[in-house]
Amino acid sequence: MKPKVTLGVIVGNRGFFPDALVRDGREAILRKLAEFGVDTVCLTPEDTKFGSVESYQDARRCADLFRANRDRIDGVLVTLPNFGDERAVAQTLRLAELNLPVLVHAFPDDAGKMLMGQRRDSFCGKLSVCNNLRQFGIPYSITRQHTEAIDSEEFRLDIADFAAMCRVVRGMRNCRIGAIGARPAAFNTVRYSEKLLEESGISVDVIDLSEIFGRINKLPDTNSDVEAKLAQIRGYVTTQGVPEPALIKMAKLGVVIEKWMTANELSGSAIQCWTSMQEHFGVVPCTIMSMMSNGLLPSACEVDIVGMISMQMLQFASGTASAIVDWNNNFDDDPDKAVIFHCSNLPKAFFGEDDWKMDYQEIIASSVGQANTYGTVCGRITPGPLTFLRVATDDQRGIIRAYVAEGESTDDKMKSFGGYGVVQVPGMQDLLQYICREGFEHHVSVNRSLVAGPVAEAMENYLGWEVYHHEGF
Repeated sequence: MKPKVTLGVIVGNRGFFPDALVRDGREAILRKLAEFGVDTVCLTPEDTKFGSVESYQDARRCADLFRANRDRIDGVLVTLPNFGDERAVAQTLRLAELNLPVLVHAFPDDAGKMLMGQRRDSFCGKLSVCNNLRQFGIPYSITRQHTEAIDSEEFRLDIADFAAMCRVVRGMRNCRIGAIGARPAAFNTVRYSEKLLEESGISVDVIDLSEIFGRINKLPDTNSDVEAKLAQIRGYVTTQGVPEPALIKMAKLGVVIEKWMTANELSGSAIQCWTSMQEHFGVVPCTIMSMMSNGLLPSACEVDIVGMISMQMLQFASGTASAIVDWNNNFDDDPDKAVIFHCSNLPKAFFGEDDWKMDYQEIIASSVGQANTYGTVCGRITPGPLTFLRVATDDQRGIIRAYVAEGESTDDKMKSFGGYGVVQVPGMQDLLQYICREGFEHHVSVNRSLVAGPVAEAMENYLGWEVYHHEGF
């Protein structure tokens, strides 16, 4: 279930235009937002005329209300039942200093009601509001159609997309994430800049694998938290054929990581695996990572911090679990299809009910021994929609950049180990050309939803990142 959002609502008004439209429009849009499951903060008719914003004094009252609810509000909806006062809208947002997404909406006119006392002129008023917001340096978003009836499908989709955008922006600001272990020496692709992330409000806490292993060594097998975690593992995935000592190690690993994350208020993690975990501890962390990601605490491989950030952004937008995979293989000669793969730590949400299991990591087993590689989550990704996202820090240019695309996992059959699936993206060759030309990583985060639009706008318009939104043909 998607987390609820709370929107501050600014109802624009201008005295030369019919007041009754503002009164009725405010009541109607608040009812509609409640139907959508959106909470609202809005002036009441006791605060200002019809609870609208028309003057500087109204703007100050509305800004005071928004500031008093700063911790609740995720974004602001500006709605224009009539032309509206463009200055008052911009002044409200400047005085409130929320620094949150803003959506500008205008009610449509009825061609049969164009005489004085009936016409809205919101069509024109929206242009004026957007002009003023641009002058004030306030980022904003607009609806699919210039004017939209609030009972329309377009308005419902716009509110859903805006809510997703708000969750991404709110989630990424003052975000705290964890890096467990050092970057594997062979994986230059997962290098990143902590300083660029910090500049965007994303903090990284670091812990060495030796500390994790040291804390594990202090846990007896009979520890109640370990026993509870072991039961969770068995209830999460089929473990037939997996040695009991390996399962106990996984349980201890899960307990220690989750306690560390809770103590440091971390919302996601990236973990060193290849091959220190196997050589010095004797399991792979994939199942524990899968469980965390499935529980909306995303976890990425090979200390790929920005890969995990990509997972988290998709999760914020959709309210569902994300995975991290490799763009791994072509699929026959279809230019729009490819195979995505990982060893794997894919969350349960990506598989069919009975089409997955715990196994050993076949790639590493040849070098460290099968007995040290139990814990992978293996299966084929079930068909359905997908959004692909990769965020990267570009140290040479001093920016954060990303690409995002939509596609689907298909029902094409193939045999593989690990977690895998065939995916289709319109214009995939153009996307792959872009990834290669721009030097993006081979890892990509995926989510079983279609949220590329709001994620792209959240990154570009509100976080200030450079974004390529691949829309195919």
